[in-house]
Amino acid sequence: MPSPAKKRKRDHLDSSPQKARSIASFFKGQASKEVEKTKTSTNSDVTNQTEEILSDEALARKLQAEWNQQDVTIQSEAEKTPPSPSEAPETPERGHDPQRPPNVLSKNILSLQSSSGAEDTVSLSIPFDQSPLTFDSRKYADELRKHWATSGGDASYALLTRAFILANATSSRIKIVDTLVNFLRVLIESDPSSVLPAVWLATNSISPPYDEMELGLGGSSISKGLKKIYGLNSQGLKSLYDKLGDAGDVAFEAKKRQSLTLVKPKPLRIKGVYQSLQKIAASKGPGSQENKQRIVEKLLQDTRGAEESRYIVRTLVQNLRIGAVKTTMLIALARACLFSKPEDGEFTPYSLQEFSRLKKEELAGIYSNAEEIVKSSYARHPNYNDLVPCLLEIGVTEELLLRCGLQLHIPLRPMLGNITRDLSEMLTKLQGRDFSCEFKYDGQRAQVHCDEQGKVSIFSRHLENMTEKYPDLVSLVPEIRGESVSSFILEGEVVAVDQETGDLQSFQTLTNRAKKNVDVGSIKVNVCLFAFDLMYLNGEPLLNRCFRERRELLRSLFVGIPNRFTWVKSLDATSADSDSVLEFFKSATDAKCEGIMVKVLDNTPIAAPSKNNQETNPVPSTDTPNSATTSRRKALLSTYEPDKRMDSWLKVKKDYSTSSETLDLIPIAGWHGQGRKTKWWSPILLAVRNAETGALEAVTKCMSGFTDKFYQSNREKYNPDAGGVNVISRPSYVEYYGEQPDVWFEPQEVWEMAFADITLSPTYSAAIGLVSDERGLSLRFPRFLKVREDKSLEEATTGDYLALLWRKQAEKAVLEGDEDPASEMPPA
Repeated sequence: MPSPAKKRKRDHLDSSPQKARSIASFFKGQASKEVEKTKTSTNSDVTNQTEEILSDEALARKLQAEWNQQDVTIQSEAEKTPPSPSEAPETPERGHDPQRPPNVLSKNILSLQSSSGAEDTVSLSIPFDQSPLTFDSRKYADELRKHWATSGGDASYALLTRAFILANATSSRIKIVDTLVNFLRVLIESDPSSVLPAVWLATNSISPPYDEMELGLGGSSISKGLKKIYGLNSQGLKSLYDKLGDAGDVAFEAKKRQSLTLVKPKPLRIKGVYQSLQKIAASKGPGSQENKQRIVEKLLQDTRGAEESRYIVRTLVQNLRIGAVKTTMLIALARACLFSKPEDGEFTPYSLQEFSRLKKEELAGIYSNAEEIVKSSYARHPNYNDLVPCLLEIGVTEELLLRCGLQLHIPLRPMLGNITRDLSEMLTKLQGRDFSCEFKYDGQRAQVHCDEQGKVSIFSRHLENMTEKYPDLVSLVPEIRGESVSSFILEGEVVAVDQETGDLQSFQTLTNRAKKNVDVGSIKVNVCLFAFDLMYLNGEPLLNRCFRERRELLRSLFVGIPNRFTWVKSLDATSADSDSVLEFFKSATDAKCEGIMVKVLDNTPIAAPSKNNQETNPVPSTDTPNSATTSRRKALLSTYEPDKRMDSWLKVKKDYSTSSETLDLIPIAGWHGQGRKTKWWSPILLAVRNAETGALEAVTKCMSGFTDKFYQSNREKYNPDAGGVNVISRPSYVEYYGEQPDVWFEPQEVWEMAFADITLSPTYSAAIGLVSDERGLSLRFPRFLKVREDKSLEEATTGDYLALLWRKQAEKAVLEGDEDPASEMPPA
């Protein structure tokens, strides 16, 4: 879109036959004034020059005021000397309305539209935050269909904005879920074709993680758009961002100040916004940045109201901040399809009357069953493009797991293991069961897919496509696949290995491999795939088979190749074999492994332990969801459970076997150091993650464990004097109440931290509300260990886990005789 300045240069007075003053002539006059001012004042600063280039709104306001003054003057003269009908003034240039009273001028050329008046008040008034049991979705769906029919029929973006506003206005998990459920119900009944793009937009993504579609937008694109469309100058934009700390809030304020626009924007549609994001992501090659810029500006231009602007920009920066994560959306989808269906849906939802007759426990059971089906389907097939249409067709039924289940070349979400403090806790949890101990290699988890045609795909634990990174593993597949194997999905750990000696190398060595366009002949870091599970074989999913059976198939049907493909080293044992398990753990750590994984082999239930055994092996705290008490009441399944963290898989790491835990924290800010550290950042502020809201909660400052080399590289990474790529203004999603840091970091990495103990703190907000309504938790004597390059921000320690550790620490202190250890600890 051409800027106002370019429009003024293009429009020339001589090009118009009109003699009355037009917008073009006004622009020309402004340009002439600019030339005269330039001649008389050559020393005007850049700010003044910027202010002279008026926005469309400012020009329109000024022109309207002049026209109004002309009308008043003409009206006054007309009242003094009333003209005859034949002498009535004609103003064809500004329009003539034969129905208007004499001497009253028409003003229908310049159309100044109220920005607030353009808002979709119908969509923005729907009470999505009501209980789904009382919300009448049909009433609102019928009303919206009529409302949208006048402008194309597709659901407006204002409806999604309304859901965002209500979700953002509460911290209640129940309210957020109810809001999304009711929003989806209305959309399902009014415009089901907009449900899928709405789900993508509400989950801060445009494609599944293995598809690698990224917007590729820099902050400059959004800044340019805000300045151009909303008439901000650089100083004004910086001032707003410094004050608000959130790009969406900046857009909100800028749009709110732009109370009038020259052209009434066409309403944004949910489909249209999603398609615009796809176009941005698909724009590659020469001219792509200019194309992306035009799309961003068009989105900003078409927003109706400040709230739409806020969430368009938050969508562009991929940080909605509505407190809804992946699990919340899956729950909302499951519940919405219990209440509503499209006209052509093949299922029958519950009516509000049927729900009203259910007891609370019965309703919870129906909800839970539906949610488990949808979450299980997504864990096996994490793609909304397949899940949502299937849901809208058949509803929440067991058939969903078949039609939208495990599929080759679509990665399933990996099963995860629970953390145990040490070997004794692990043996207590698995008392009486057969289990396998496996080396936990220091590498990269990989999921390998191969179809009947020999096509191979390799995915990371985050479902990223790594096929190009490991062409040597791709070429290895025909050699390791046995004669009876046509297709498979197996899982293992990719580890850097010395091909001559077979010695394991560190994860840091593995990270030196290129990620894309790797040529087999140029590979310098050789790897070995240590396989540990088989989830799919010859067209049949194996997820429901026990681990012992899956492992046997893996070891019997595949061919090992020394130092290139083999199976994880393992030891089968029971809780009575503590000595051999301890010896195996030591051999794992001696081999440079992180520790061991312990996995239940069979689904066979066991009897409750005897009283003597209970006394010998005391039950751990029941604060853990999967405590030993729970495991004694029902068998731990040895099936493969995608996207679940269970006690049937346990991690015992060498770091956990010491007296203190380690935490994975996110560096978010820093202060200038003192003395010789003046040129570096020290201390550094770290945070835990709030799993429900996505906020980062400050937990401690750290200035221990860093080397000078690390200090130097960290300063280079977060350098405000070098363009500030990784340095930002205070983000609104960070919760911290202490001394203002000298610099805020763009959250992007995870650091492993050791510490002495956990204490209540009035300064830090981590886990606030979980152990105290007024104070959060902090760490005493934190010490940096290493950067966790294998972990994403989503895998950082959460406030829930920190609170769990605090409770365990308190219980341990009470047993040792300190009745209230936390109250005696000084605030961190």
